[in-house]
Amino acid sequence: MILVDTSSWIHMLRPDGDAGVRVRVERALEAGLACWCPMVRLELWNGAGGDREKRVFRDLERLLPELPVTPDVWSVSCALARDARSRGVTVPATDILIAACARHHGATLETADSDFELLANL
Repeated sequence: MILVDTSSWIHMLRPDGDAGVRVRVERALEAGLACWCPMVRLELWNGAGGDREKRVFRDLERLLPELPVTPDVWSVSCALARDARSRGVTVPATDILIAACARHHGATLETADSDFELLANL
């Protein structure tokens, strides 16, 4: 599975989005490997701008598997947050939760957000 982060979905949806990111997301979708998690879904709905985006999000809700945020994911999130803080790495809690969800479920993370590179090195 490939957990597609909010940043990559945004590039996918925007006509002027990064072409490389768009290709990676398209390949994940075509291969049937793309998925998301509740936090990514929330971030996308929170930023939904128009009817087109809302239609796309409804389609994604119907088509994409969703990796659950379980109590174990929360435990991984807290451990990752502690590790990040102890090393002086500060990233949004939402990114920590998304990274922890991918780690817990053994999914690759597709992202265009450099905060995840910081977390990957922990």
